[in-house]
Amino acid sequence: MKLSWKPYILSLLVILIIFPFVYLVLLSFASDWQFPNLLPSYFGSRNWQMVVGSENGLLGSLTLSIIISLSVATISTLSGFILSRTVSYHSKKHTLTLLTYFPYILAPVVFGACLSYFFLKIGLFGTATGVVLAQFMIAFPYALIFFSSFWGNRTKSFENLVSTLGGSQWQSFSKVLFPMAGGMLLICFFQTFLISWFEYGLTSIIGVGKVQTLTIKVFLFIKESNFFFGALSCCLLIFPPVLLLYINKKYVFNKLI
Repeated sequence: MKLSWKPYILSLLVILIIFPFVYLVLLSFASDWQFPNLLPSYFGSRNWQMVVGSENGLLGSLTLSIIISLSVATISTLSGFILSRTVSYHSKKHTLTLLTYFPYILAPVVFGACLSYFFLKIGLFGTATGVVLAQFMIAFPYALIFFSSFWGNRTKSFENLVSTLGGSQWQSFSKVLFPMAGGMLLICFFQTFLISWFEYGLTSIIGVGKVQTLTIKVFLFIKESNFFFGALSCCLLIFPPVLLLYINKKYVFNKLI
């Protein structure tokens, strides 16, 4: 009987993929773990209890990150969907589409440094509003590119049908186009949320240390060699995307399939 190594290899791959996340969770419950001790001197919920009402500001950073990411995702998705129609039907569609890739040519830190002068002039440097606007400038082009595949002959036919029946452009969007693009809207919202949620370069430059999102907090704890709070921050950083991924899988991907 021939021995199959496939189940063992798959099991090993699953363990290797899951191990970093499990280790982060375990590390977030530990403290005072020094070499050469094999186990930490304390293992419990003390770190998690300090999230609420603690001077480390993790709860405030979590709330701020959620507000910023939801704002960027909502504005980028809606404006990207509406304006992508104009771009797709424009006579210079290919040129305009090419321009949407411009923010991705530069690294986020370099892009943020280029924008910092203008944000300083308009008084948005070091503010949460400035961070939202800066992140919007990289999330919005993504939404334009994402929705470009939605507009075509089929969509145009539905728009013409609504116009023929006496419907306005608003009715065309609200009654036909938005329901048709429901799945794509949710996927784009999820993607732009992730772009904003994990953004570090632009946030660190435009926020200039005053806007401490959860991503900024992770790097601050790592720089301070506070690995336990760094692991706790990573757990908080991972939870919302996992929740959104679950929602997308349950309510979007299954319906599309």
